[in-house]
Amino acid sequence: MEAVFRNARLTAGGPLADLAVGGGKFMGVTTASAAPLRAGEVDLEGRVALPGFIESHIHLDKAFLEERRSNLSGTLPDAIAITLELKRAVTKEDIRGRSERALGLLLRHGTTRARVQVEVDPIVRLRGMEAALELKEAWRGRVGLQLVVFPQEGIERQPGTGDLMREAMRMGGDAVGGVPYNDLDPERHLDIVFRLATEFGKDIDLHLDFSDDPGDRRIESVVRRTRAAGLQGRVAVGHLTSLGAMDEGTAARIADLIAGAGVHVLPLPATDLFLCGRGPVPPRHRSLTPVKALLRAGVNVSIASNNIRNAFTPSGRGDLLEIGLLLACVAHMSGASERVLIPPMFTENAARVLGVEDRYGIAPGKDADFVVLDTLSYNDIVIDQPEKRWVVKGGRVVVENLRETRWAE
Repeated sequence: MEAVFRNARLTAGGPLADLAVGGGKFMGVTTASAAPLRAGEVDLEGRVALPGFIESHIHLDKAFLEERRSNLSGTLPDAIAITLELKRAVTKEDIRGRSERALGLLLRHGTTRARVQVEVDPIVRLRGMEAALELKEAWRGRVGLQLVVFPQEGIERQPGTGDLMREAMRMGGDAVGGVPYNDLDPERHLDIVFRLATEFGKDIDLHLDFSDDPGDRRIESVVRRTRAAGLQGRVAVGHLTSLGAMDEGTAARIADLIAGAGVHVLPLPATDLFLCGRGPVPPRHRSLTPVKALLRAGVNVSIASNNIRNAFTPSGRGDLLEIGLLLACVAHMSGASERVLIPPMFTENAARVLGVEDRYGIAPGKDADFVVLDTLSYNDIVIDQPEKRWVVKGGRVVVENLRETRWAE
């Protein structure tokens, strides 16, 4: 046993717990002892402890490009065009530098695992993948990374992208990405993505139905393909905002299909709310996938930052608790009975997206990754936004944060 963290609050109403860690794992999770504190033990004093946060969808290679050029129109087409122009000048060193800056923010705010979208195309070629693989190794003891090979500019729209994606998968890609709405033929795009995933035996992670148009229903094709390929539980879709524009009956029917196929849905509220709802006639709904309807249907829902300060998302601090508060407000989930549903969206639900649920969580034998929040109130962490007092990775404290207020006399 290497360390013991005493008096952790793991539930709203249960007893406090002592967490014993060793060899990077939880060795024991027991009811808190009344014995005096021993040397080397850390007294959490009843603070809330959650499993390490998981950023289930993040674009590190685009982080902080807002500093070079802003998206003044706030539209998706301009976000794509601006990023395409800026990427022509990026180097591997530039990508790695901005990515590490973003990773520092994620870790500071409690993220210990992340699924990273890595752009691959004839413009940036494999520079992003090379940088991401270096980061995966360098950050292994702080933030565990999964790499999604992502064709932002389309596959057929940029000839040669398919071959580069295959090479990136050989280099160490963990999942095959896709963005059918930004290609010449969305269905052929999906053909290629599902074929690559089958070839390499990997998960699929899609950007999908990112609009306010209720007629955008590519999700139905993805559900059919997921079932046909036997990939239930291994396909994730980000955005899916068009589902929120549909009438309740249609949305509920599609939500049932999604749940039946085991497709994960990732709302990306900071991006979705910035880029959508920009038409000449604003939509009479919030540009967000219907989170509560999806949860009622039994869909696994995981929220994520998506971007940090670029043409797609000009804001962001890499703070999933902050993203949770944004979702609580826009999805009418800030009430006492519903805000408690949000932390699982960046903890255990996100673990299911990454396929790491067998080794995730605060329980004996699981990886000793956890975040200690500077609060005693378990049910109010979303609305209180407490400091992440300690971030622990593999049983080792990797971040300690202090927030101090001094009142003038």
